[in-house]
Amino acid sequence: MELTALYARSVELAAEVVDTVTPEHLELATPCGDWNLRRLMEHVVGQHQGFAAAARGAGPDLALWADAPVGDDPAGAFRRTAEDLKAAFAEAAAADRKLWLPEIRDGGPFPLELAVGFQLVDTLVHGWDVAAALGTPSGLAAAVDADPVLAGALVSVSELVPAGPESRGPDRAFRERLRQDGAHGPFERALALLGRDPAWTP
Repeated sequence: MELTALYARSVELAAEVVDTVTPEHLELATPCGDWNLRRLMEHVVGQHQGFAAAARGAGPDLALWADAPVGDDPAGAFRRTAEDLKAAFAEAAAADRKLWLPEIRDGGPFPLELAVGFQLVDTLVHGWDVAAALGTPSGLAAAVDADPVLAGALVSVSELVPAGPESRGPDRAFRERLRQDGAHGPFERALALLGRDPAWTP
C-alpha cells in the first residue's frame, strides 16, 4: 500500500480519538513533557499547516510551523487541517516535489515519501498521546497493531529517528529510547523507540 494511503489511515484512527476531546479535557496533562492537551493539539494542527505549506513548495521558514489555536473545537481543527494536508501531499506527488522541513536535521529537502512517513509517525504517536491523556490509550494501539502494514510503517520510520544525544532529550521532540523487551506489539515498540513510556498515566 502506498505510504500516502497509510497516512490517510493514520489520520482517520487519530481523528477517532480526537473526536472525543471536549473543551473540558483541554487542561489535561499529556505524555509530552509539560504540555497540556490544548498545547498538544495546537502543536499538531500547526504541524499539519507546516507540512502542507512545505508540500506546496514553501522553503524552510519556521514561522509556517508555529502552533495554531484550536479554540473549543480541537476535533474540527484537526480534521480540517489534516484533510488539507492530504490534498497538499497529493499535489506534491503530482509535481514530484521534495519538501523543506526546517524542524528536522538540516531542513532537507526531503523526499516526499520520507516526509509522509514522518507525519504518519507524528499522527499516530500524538493520537496515542491524546488517548493517554484521556485515559484510553489501548484502543488506538490495538487498531494499529491489527493492521500489519500500518504497524510496520510506524516501526520502520520510528527506527529512522536518530538516537544520539544531539537529537534526544527533554527539550527535543523525542526522549531517549527506552528498552523494548517489555513492549507488547509493534505500537508499543514504536513508542519505546521514540522515548514514550507505554505505561504512562496522567
